Amino acid sequence: MTERKRIIVGVAGGIAAYKAATVVRQLTEAGHSVRVVPTESALRFIGAATFEALSGNPVRAGVFEDVHEVPHVRIGQSADLVVVAPATADLLARAVAGRADDLLTATLLTARCPVLFAPAMHTEMWLHPATVDNVATLRRRGSIVMEPASGRLTGADTGAGRLPEAEEISTLAHLLLDRGDALPYDLAGVKVLVTAGGTREPIDPVRFIGNRSSGKQGFAMARVMAQRGAEVTLIAGNTAGLIDPAGVDVVHVGSAAQLRDAVSKHAPDVNVLVMAAAVADFRPAHLATNKIKKGPDAAGDPTIELVRNDDVLAGAVRARTDGQLPNMKAIVGFAAETGDANGDVLFHARAKLKRKGCDLLVVNAVGDNRAFEVDHNDGWLLSADGTEAAMEHGSKTLIASRIVDAIAAFLRTSDG
Repeated sequence: MTERKRIIVGVAGGIAAYKAATVVRQLTEAGHSVRVVPTESALRFIGAATFEALSGNPVRAGVFEDVHEVPHVRIGQSADLVVVAPATADLLARAVAGRADDLLTATLLTARCPVLFAPAMHTEMWLHPATVDNVATLRRRGSIVMEPASGRLTGADTGAGRLPEAEEISTLAHLLLDRGDALPYDLAGVKVLVTAGGTREPIDPVRFIGNRSSGKQGFAMARVMAQRGAEVTLIAGNTAGLIDPAGVDVVHVGSAAQLRDAVSKHAPDVNVLVMAAAVADFRPAHLATNKIKKGPDAAGDPTIELVRNDDVLAGAVRARTDGQLPNMKAIVGFAAETGDANGDVLFHARAKLKRKGCDLLVVNAVGDNRAFEVDHNDGWLLSADGTEAAMEHGSKTLIASRIVDAIAAFLRTSDG
């Protein structure tokens, strides 16, 4: 059962304020005590009654209500996490200046817990030097400022500055609670390529060979690395139902060959490759142009001849060794393993690490509702230098953050 935490959801005055209702609902349904602290302008977009109904707590915007409880001090002092969604350009500026002219900004000054800002504003405002400086200042002070999504804004405008989806905000909020500390912004300037999801190898226009990978772990890797400052490109295979992570360039592919080609295209420009995708080992040797029939006129049972797909991970390692990837500093592989008569999961994982030649290998034991198609994970992190670390059971986002911790440490070591 999730430990009940005290979460403050601050809501600033922007059109995206209505999306905060979903954030409040998701955090409340997760079992936390949620209190909403809006600005006066936020209440012009969505009423206090909505937030009170969703959170079960009173909603106040000013410092002169319930004065005997000293709310401008007590709310921030008692919080385990503060989430501001949306965080407008004005709210970010006031937070940087240390203003305390309403209950939300006063709460931000008294909070000693992690603070998460989810920005929402027009692209011109997000890219303005004043906002850029304000975001940098907040991050330097230890606050987490999410990368906004790109897409439709107010009116006909589109671009960067869209509020991330509620699920992304609540997912990052839960990560901060699980970690128990702030998420470091330590990957600025690092270019990362992540693969995720399973590939599908077509048999005919209807059928394919696939696997059970949902892409959740790879998406979590991309999401965490982007929020730690990396410039991330995500190559996504079959990831039905997943939300493209905010601040990430996503390339959608289908087959192993398409994924291989996408990796080959993007790998020369990146510093880190994370191969979290479940790439099919085999594909049909021949693609039927028409649907294979099973009716009474079909000529017996069909036979599908398989051929081996290229090993994308091993190919990237070879390319780096041959000098074709001069910018590549770290290559991270993933292995879904089971034990057999020859050895246990770690036995096979160690052999795979040696065979593949990558720098780090994330190992997951699969089967019995483990690793595939679930929201939680565990496993081991193996390094080419022989070190091994167990990763305790947790959300895939928490597992991703632990892996990214190891990648960041590896990069620091390699940089000397």
